[in-house]
Amino acid sequence: MKLFKRNNLFWLIPLLLGANLLRFNSGESKNFAQNYRIISPKIPPKLYFCNERVPLESWDVRERFDRELIINTYYHSSTLLYLKRANRWFPVIKRILRKYGVPQDFKYMAVAESGLENAVSPKGAVGFWQLMKGAARKYGLEVNKEVDERYDVVKSTIAACKFLKDARRKYGSWTMAAAAYNMGTNGIDEQIKRQKSHYYYNLLLNEETSRFVFRILAIKQVLEHPKKFGFDLKKSDLYKPLRYFAVKIRRPVKQWADFAKRFGINYKILKLYNPWLRQSYLKNRRRKAYFIKIPVKGTIRVIRER
Repeated sequence: MKLFKRNNLFWLIPLLLGANLLRFNSGESKNFAQNYRIISPKIPPKLYFCNERVPLESWDVRERFDRELIINTYYHSSTLLYLKRANRWFPVIKRILRKYGVPQDFKYMAVAESGLENAVSPKGAVGFWQLMKGAARKYGLEVNKEVDERYDVVKSTIAACKFLKDARRKYGSWTMAAAAYNMGTNGIDEQIKRQKSHYYYNLLLNEETSRFVFRILAIKQVLEHPKKFGFDLKKSDLYKPLRYFAVKIRRPVKQWADFAKRFGINYKILKLYNPWLRQSYLKNRRRKAYFIKIPVKGTIRVIRER
């Protein structure tokens, strides 16, 4: 009987403390509730993807866009990182899109695909543009145990541009090119044949591809107008573009760690600037020319070991 009472008292203490904390903070909680609002972000009256009109008059289309806009507005941690990384990588991507005649809206596709980092999917898609091995090799990238150019932002962006231009020629619109990028041309071809439609907004597709263009459009809205959606970042919050120069090599490299030391950096920094180097060495039996990025002196601090 005594043990029972003692146990009851033991469990009662935290309950009493919790009640006191609630009473103590009740005023603060009330003020927080009054000042903090969760609202549905406003959908623009007109919407375009690569200058192609989005039919918002369809409730289905409108609600699919609304879903992605809400997610990217309130998924704060991811969207904050998108904003920070975009300051570093968009200038690189924009130049390549312009050079290859691909609309600038596609820079937001890289965000939708990878969050602007060298991600690896469970299916084996790699890099900013989430390229599979077959597609990467088809569009001129080297992919093997020592070198995987899907991790090279510049080269992978060029490969993505080539795919998108081919898909646009085949399907007649940039919107369908984006869908084909996500689903694959074989998958899109099968659905066009089954449903007898070439129009993205009339096709019944798998959930990922059905959401894909709307995800890009939502990311574009938030990243182009961050303060409108509650993201108030200072310029100092953003990640700075990387400054580097390129060193051309045509020979094997026994150890990248030794190579890095020649330029006053370490192995880790070398890999940060050249993530497409996948081993600690490079055999390079064909004496192929590679360009290794080396950070400009003073733009990155090398941690000195004791």
